[in-house]
Amino acid sequence: MNLLTICILISSLSFFAYAFSYFKAPHMKDEFERFGLKKIGLTITLLEIIGALGLLVGLKIYFILIISSFGLALLMLAGVIIRIKVKDGIWITLPAFFYLVLNAYIFCVSINFKFM
Repeated sequence: MNLLTICILISSLSFFAYAFSYFKAPHMKDEFERFGLKKIGLTITLLEIIGALGLLVGLKIYFILIISSFGLALLMLAGVIIRIKVKDGIWITLPAFFYLVLNAYIFCVSINFKFM
């Protein structure tokens, strides 16, 4: 198993866990309300599930991997921006930043981007 596959599995399983906790843990819905995103919380959660599923499908269909990793990176960029906007601390913002970087890495590797 190579590094890209490990990153894909970590990201995918994490997004599945986070998304499904929206349906099980009441505090998850409270977080969306705190962010001012209560009306689109379910939509964001569904995008996370689609992205996580896309990463797994992307193990076989590379084009899906490119789209999914890019979409999840954008979603996490928005998450970082929102956490900064609501003045969350660095430790609370760090997971969103980590998944932004992780999915940006998956995206760059999947399009054969050459790092300097």
